[in-house]
Amino acid sequence: MANKKYVYTFSEGRADMKSLLGGKGANLAEMTNIGLPVPPGFTITTEACKEFYLAGRQFPAGMVEEVEEKIAWLEQTLGKKFGDPNGPLLVSVRSGAVISMPGMMDTVLNLGLNDRTVIGLAAGSGNPRWAYDCYRRFIQMFGDVVLGIEHHNFEAVLEEQKYKRQVQYDNQLTAEDWQQVIEKYKFIVRRETGSEFPQDPKEQLYKAIYAVFNSWENDRAIVYRRIHKIPDDLGTAVNVQAMVFGNMGDDCGTGVAFTRNPSTGEKMLYGEFLTNAQGEDVVAGIRTPRPIAKLQEEMPDVYQQFVRICTLLENHYRDMQDIEFTIERGKLWMLQTRNGKRTAQAAIRIAVEMVDEGIISKETAITRVDPGQLDQLLHRRIDPAAQLNVIAKGLPASPGSASGTVVFNADRAENLSQQGQKVILVGTETTPDDIHGMVASQGILTSRGGMTSHAAVVARGMGKPCVCGCEAIKIDYENKQFTVGDIVVKEGHVISIDGSTGQVILGEVPMIEPELSAEFQKLLQWADEIRTLGVRANADTPEDAAKAREFGAEGIGLTRTEHMFMAQDRLPIVQQMILAADPEERAAALAKLLPMQEGDFYGILKAMAGLPVCIRLLDPPLHEFLPNGEELAVEISRLKLTGGPAAELQQKEELLRKVRSLSEFNPMLGHRGCRLGITWPEVYAMQARAVFQATARLVQEGYRVEPEVEIPLVIDVKELAYLRQLVESVAEEVKQATGVAFHYTVGTMIEVPRAALLADEIATQAEFFSFGTNDLTQTTLGFSRDDAEGKFMQPYLEKKILAENPFIVLDRKGVGKLMQWTVENARRVKPDLLIGICGEHGGEPSSVEFCHRIGLNYVSCSPYRVPVARLAAAQAKVKNS
Repeated sequence: MANKKYVYTFSEGRADMKSLLGGKGANLAEMTNIGLPVPPGFTITTEACKEFYLAGRQFPAGMVEEVEEKIAWLEQTLGKKFGDPNGPLLVSVRSGAVISMPGMMDTVLNLGLNDRTVIGLAAGSGNPRWAYDCYRRFIQMFGDVVLGIEHHNFEAVLEEQKYKRQVQYDNQLTAEDWQQVIEKYKFIVRRETGSEFPQDPKEQLYKAIYAVFNSWENDRAIVYRRIHKIPDDLGTAVNVQAMVFGNMGDDCGTGVAFTRNPSTGEKMLYGEFLTNAQGEDVVAGIRTPRPIAKLQEEMPDVYQQFVRICTLLENHYRDMQDIEFTIERGKLWMLQTRNGKRTAQAAIRIAVEMVDEGIISKETAITRVDPGQLDQLLHRRIDPAAQLNVIAKGLPASPGSASGTVVFNADRAENLSQQGQKVILVGTETTPDDIHGMVASQGILTSRGGMTSHAAVVARGMGKPCVCGCEAIKIDYENKQFTVGDIVVKEGHVISIDGSTGQVILGEVPMIEPELSAEFQKLLQWADEIRTLGVRANADTPEDAAKAREFGAEGIGLTRTEHMFMAQDRLPIVQQMILAADPEERAAALAKLLPMQEGDFYGILKAMAGLPVCIRLLDPPLHEFLPNGEELAVEISRLKLTGGPAAELQQKEELLRKVRSLSEFNPMLGHRGCRLGITWPEVYAMQARAVFQATARLVQEGYRVEPEVEIPLVIDVKELAYLRQLVESVAEEVKQATGVAFHYTVGTMIEVPRAALLADEIATQAEFFSFGTNDLTQTTLGFSRDDAEGKFMQPYLEKKILAENPFIVLDRKGVGKLMQWTVENARRVKPDLLIGICGEHGGEPSSVEFCHRIGLNYVSCSPYRVPVARLAAAQAKVKNS
């Protein structure tokens, strides 16, 4: 068998080798092969990384020899040698996973410098200040990223040197300053590691490669993969590339740009650059960069060449590109291109406009928008009429608005969030180590950094508001506060941020509901043309139904009638019904509830006129409507101790007896659903009467209504047959009494495995099925949702026993298999049986795709997730065509 190839030069790779070369390596290869100015280099494959872990974190056999060959090739290509003081070869080392991961290892630049080569670099360039600046940067990056020395150790030395020299920026320090800094940096390395800073460039290289592979399993990478559902077995590639320098003088520079605005989607070159700087300076927030348009004034020829390359890359990849570049002595070098991360708003606009420009098809446009991101557009923003106490303004780095208490570190943000507090993470800048705090926060505010800083890019990807480069705020970590002039904001104080304007506002601010843009509506219209899966909404009130219809729902997939009984004016009547001593007393309570229920159903059916409305009859355990037994016992004890009124004491003791008689060991599997209808048929009869009287009224008023009466929690066809007959007899009574003919259907909810397994029998008595996947997940897995999520779900996810939380993402292997069995067997009996899903999975994109694949007619979800489901359903059709 031929030996595996672990190392590829850029010219040997292609864009379609992303799984082997990683995103960065594949794109460097593609840019090289289409003739763009890319510094030469090579990529060590993701396969080498996987072998590295299989071998117990050892380089795979043959890899080092291949790297040696490519280093020799690079030396020959450039006429430079590793470790040669007269012409040293210097390289950068970057990670490059298949999917872009901000949690991966930071870049190491200027690798190959040491005490001898820096002297040669200084002499050869005639610029000692620049040469020693390069060396100190290398020690700082290598010490932090490869040797694991805390970054602040180096920063403290640097700040001390700038303070001593009374300068503000790094580039104001002299060669002599840098030499002093270098000696202090090397002392830090000795102190922290017990060894000298490595002087052999080969040793430096292999330590850096080792660090990249090792970073695949660092904490922040693991967190990022878990959040973004990235598989753990992809591995990362390593990119080793010849250095080009943007910090050799004023005819040099470095920058990051997007071919379209990643916040709004506007078709314009968007980005930032710094003259006389290295790449990391732009994203690190050390100096505030300038807009890319200013490059046209300073280096017009370079700018025009850059614009041409941006257009070429966008047309080549047929997507918005995120590009890194360096200018060395007036020559433009391309360091990276990739599909740019963008907000949901930008993703929609870019997708729609690229269709209009003839670059992509409607089907491709549909796949370009992450359905999960649409939540960003379906939530609140600051009310423009609100009076705002704006205390500062930074860069509008990620749109949206948020309010929360101020916190100054990621751990604190996570802790307070777990306690139910909404927080805003405030800092000079964020790093990949802050990922868990950023996830936990409502929004992010930084005093440094630009629109392409870590905070900005990650926040946009998460859909969180972010304000960056807000230099007006002065952060005091020691005292846990920041100041703006004479305003002091301490940890725990509430602020608001507007990531669309860059405003920082004191206190909480009023928010308003979102509106769907013209591009959003257009994209959803295309989605509706493409998808075959229907989308309904779960709604319990006319207001919810109206909102669902506004968001494009094609009906109601679940109306939970028990939610209507919880209102304060109804609860006493419901309790009277439950506590009734005889059928007559229960009938009296039901008579009071009937007009209330009729009003409920009238409002919902009217709001959804012309569309189907699935109404589930009463489902939860009866004790949920009664007072808490423990609280009653305490109240009884108090009355006894204080000598309270005898009549009140007797009443409460009787109530406690009834509560205890109705209490159940496992209420979820107890006296609920159709079991309630079978033991107390008069309750279901009242609800059916309310549905049909409301229907008759609406038909008389000229509305077309389609009620679907749903019997919950069946386990056997005989249950459904008994209750179906009850519903039909009530319908006939209402038709006779009103003289109105109306149409309705009767079906059931599939919520337990036995119902799924007997689907062919149950289908004989049903006109529709609806999967209640919340309960079907609980009963299939034997998990109580509250207990699982509160006690043991997290360890199951961390230990990879479960890939996803099955209450969020449908468990295809277990619950999904039951659903597929149900569909196949029910449709053998009734080929045209209507089947949908109304659990919370109905709005989750992966679950929607599964529903499409097994042939469901519709999914149903909360009103605000209807647009998500519409897009996900279209993507499922495109993906599974």
